[in-house]
Amino acid sequence: MSHIFLIKTALYFLAWLPLPVLHGLGACLGWCLWMTPTRPKKIAAANIALCWPDLTAAQQHALTRKSLAETGKTLFETGALWLRPGKQTLRLIKQVNGSEIVEQALAKGRGVILATPHLGAWEGAGLYCADRFDLSCLYRPPRKTGMEQFINTARSRLGGRYIAANAQGTRLLYKTLRQGRVIAMLPDQEPNAGAGLFAPFFCTPAYSMVLLARMATRDITPVIFVWCERLPWGRGYHLHFREMPDITNATSIQAAVNATNSAIEYCVRQCPEQYQWTYRRFRTRPEGEKQLY
Repeated sequence: MSHIFLIKTALYFLAWLPLPVLHGLGACLGWCLWMTPTRPKKIAAANIALCWPDLTAAQQHALTRKSLAETGKTLFETGALWLRPGKQTLRLIKQVNGSEIVEQALAKGRGVILATPHLGAWEGAGLYCADRFDLSCLYRPPRKTGMEQFINTARSRLGGRYIAANAQGTRLLYKTLRQGRVIAMLPDQEPNAGAGLFAPFFCTPAYSMVLLARMATRDITPVIFVWCERLPWGRGYHLHFREMPDITNATSIQAAVNATNSAIEYCVRQCPEQYQWTYRRFRTRPEGEKQLY
């Protein structure tokens, strides 16, 4: 029996459990990750120590423990966000703030860039925006190629178009913006070698994507950050929209990349335990610096 079949079966089973149960199971998984010397725990602890140096050791440990619980919730909620009927999934979003700024930009005939960091339930943010706006979203194909069609079908069930992150996909995104429509991307993934710039992220140089910065500054396109905050005890989600004009108004690509990372940092500070601290965000180091993981 293939791993792909087992993954899909587990997701279909989890999809129909109540959200409080899913988040409870996720918190239990996070506790197990915290109690054992796991790789996710090591990476999260290293990232948090680097990004939050003003916290005491006890506070850093507490944030690491909470972040692993949120990591577990991310895994267990995926089935519900991907596989329930789309409108039923949207009912899990209990509050939305700021979506009108997207509509205001579109009403002026302008394209809009939505930036969704790996914060909270980013799959929920994508589903809401696909339903609300004419959305084209850049994605990086999964390592398990047998999952790609499955994932794209789940994500696009309310109308979003998902475009692979390659040269052809990039050209299509530029065309979409020129047509005055909405595109979306995850702004905090490390790009391929030679495709990024180093910019501060929580005061530490992080190898960062330049595509969003180029798109924003080329035609003065508004950049609106979106994050989907988990509410306590599985009560649902709170979706936030916030425009970040410093990116659009930057006078150079480096300044726009710096502003992008500052915007991500702002979002993370709103619910720091819900950021994906288990991602090796500082894997690539400037020349001469030692590896961090």
